[in-house]
Amino acid sequence: MTLGVADRQASLLDDMSEFCEKTLAKDSIYAFLHRERDRLFPDEAFADLFADDGRRSVPPSVVAAVMVLQRLEGLSDREAAERYAFDARWRYAAGVGSYDTSEWTIFSHTVFVDMRERLRRSTDPDRVFAIVLDAAKAAGLVGRKRVLDSTPLYDAVATMDTITLIRSAVRNLLKVTDGSLRAEVLAVLTSGDDYASSDKPQIDWEDAPARERLVDTRAKDAYACLLALEGRELTDVVTEAARLLATVVGQDLEEGDDKILRIARKVAKDRVISVVDPEARHGHKTSAHGFDGYKGHVAIDPDSEIITATTVSAGNAGDASVAEQLIGDLLENDEVTGDDAVREGQGEPGALGHERATVYGDAAYGTGELQSRLKDANIASKCKTQPPVAKNGLFTKDRFLVDLGTDTVTCPNDVTVKIRRLKDGDGIAKFATHCVTCPLAWQCTTSRIGRKIRVGIHEAVVARARVEQKDPKWRADYRATRPKVERKLGHLMRRRHGGRRARVRGKLRVAADFSLLAAAANLARLAKLEVRSIEGGGWMMAG
Repeated sequence: MTLGVADRQASLLDDMSEFCEKTLAKDSIYAFLHRERDRLFPDEAFADLFADDGRRSVPPSVVAAVMVLQRLEGLSDREAAERYAFDARWRYAAGVGSYDTSEWTIFSHTVFVDMRERLRRSTDPDRVFAIVLDAAKAAGLVGRKRVLDSTPLYDAVATMDTITLIRSAVRNLLKVTDGSLRAEVLAVLTSGDDYASSDKPQIDWEDAPARERLVDTRAKDAYACLLALEGRELTDVVTEAARLLATVVGQDLEEGDDKILRIARKVAKDRVISVVDPEARHGHKTSAHGFDGYKGHVAIDPDSEIITATTVSAGNAGDASVAEQLIGDLLENDEVTGDDAVREGQGEPGALGHERATVYGDAAYGTGELQSRLKDANIASKCKTQPPVAKNGLFTKDRFLVDLGTDTVTCPNDVTVKIRRLKDGDGIAKFATHCVTCPLAWQCTTSRIGRKIRVGIHEAVVARARVEQKDPKWRADYRATRPKVERKLGHLMRRRHGGRRARVRGKLRVAADFSLLAAAANLARLAKLEVRSIEGGGWMMAG
């Protein structure tokens, strides 16, 4: 398929465009795309996605504009194709005009599927987001502050129970094997299940022994399949199916003394929840709010509310684990060396001589590792660090004096012990027998072996962060700035289809869809701010 090119000459006889020009608000996304579509998404920017011969594609500039509107309004591919065909505003935004003046009167919903797949396979899959972000930067809307947060993205598949996981994984393995190998795998199955159907076996589910036999026989079938493949040279597809089978059969089961495999009374740390989307995970945004799927992470500029970066992780990943990806532009600019006393000054400029970069985040981002990374990069941290806690009102860690100079810890009863360092750099201070005769022991510990204080490798940075966040100015700045990212996430998640609920499967595809959603939100923001292109290149805000 070759690159299709849109007609950039507007027709003087186009009544539909004339009507939209007069009636649509100047700061609407439709008027903005109509005016700036060719500048933002020229067909040539997508030329690498197409071959040199074949039939012409729908112009990528048209498809990109429609995909942006689709993500803003939370529509399926079929709904978006229909909206493009029958909504004058969409046709105006896409620059195709009315039906008697346009070559692209209508196109199939599969055009969106094809474009997403071409982008995914390209060397620049997030180019739509990058193009919009570059326009915002050129207009002076991206400064050196970032606010980070995440939101749950529910997966597009059903969460499977243990027996469904095992049977589905065995069925997938049988699908990708063929010939003599398939015959050998089938020969080791002893449960009598042919695994042809995705339906659950018909048993009395209230009969505990029957459920137990079902789990045991299917699990032993799975192990028999893996043993049949052991030591063989397998194709990549068969290897992946076998690896998935090994994962699902090993995560939920334990063998009793009677050699029967039963479902374990626990949840595996990184449990696969579906063989249809094996990258989705159980997640918790809070201790009371669980979900299945992924997390969408964003960084925004708090002054303009432009989204500056996005990424997607498994649902069980910590927010701080992807923070460096979200602030990569700041890290690139602010890597400096020099006197620590100068670098730690809150008002000091960054490496390029301008305002010092600042990162805001809730307690999920207040880890010692991230705080140290920000300090090393000369970035001011406004990431909240959790205060120390202790059970049942006992003394918290901040009641102990940690002296990293002498590598000692002193308890509230003025007993000092040495910190014993571990291989990873962390340490433990054990008070042990000192607690036996201590008059404050009842307020400090209930352990028979005495109180232990853990001292992390990032202890100094964390302690300093806790002191800084007690400053009223720090707290006022945090409270005025960080909530802006909550509002932006609310804008992204307001549509259930393609917002909170993922439309696609697999982390790469979910991440690409989330990136496109962020690009659409940024375009809507540029429209509201009345940003426009200027002759000779560049962008500016009206007025």
